[in-house]
Amino acid sequence: MALRMARAAERVARGGVRTDFAARAHTRRSQIPARPGEHLTLMPGQLHFGGHAATLRTLLGSCLAVTLWHPERRLGGMCHFLLPSRQRKEDEPLDGRYGDEALEAMVNMLRATGCAPADFQAHLYGGADTMPEGNSLKFNVGERNIEQGFNLVDRYGFQIHGVDVGEDVPRTVVLTLATGEVTMRRGQGTAPQPHLQSSPHRSRT
Repeated sequence: MALRMARAAERVARGGVRTDFAARAHTRRSQIPARPGEHLTLMPGQLHFGGHAATLRTLLGSCLAVTLWHPERRLGGMCHFLLPSRQRKEDEPLDGRYGDEALEAMVNMLRATGCAPADFQAHLYGGADTMPEGNSLKFNVGERNIEQGFNLVDRYGFQIHGVDVGEDVPRTVVLTLATGEVTMRRGQGTAPQPHLQSSPHRSRT
């Protein structure tokens, strides 16, 4: 993990990553629509990509958020996934609760606009350790989500511009779509534990 963090810092400094485009077209799930100027709050398992919303906001524990932004087109998005991946049947729609499927859905949408993943600036946040010290049932969900986040950035060739992951603190992340600014605020105390829900629901601020 330390090597991953060092690589991320190096890539932020030089502003580039390798490219590898390998997404397939599937039915999208978990995309939350937004009205023009709307301040949209994403719940776990939800994602949004587009140019209408004013801001995208989410609260993270062991989950991971990936933000994307195109500096010329002023398009962007955010996903909030709970787990790295799952065993998915071929005919199942993409599910935003899982990292590989959430990013595949966003890549499908950005490519539909004529853009390429390498044109987008990416930020990674979250992946906190939510289990108390001494707990014998540690599943390292946060660490696995972080690893998946880095793998997906590499796979699609996003330009990584910011990273704040790990430890045991909650994080609030806000992406402003007009400017691409990403603000992250660390909370106090132990990060909240994720809960898989059968159907992600929508929330607005």
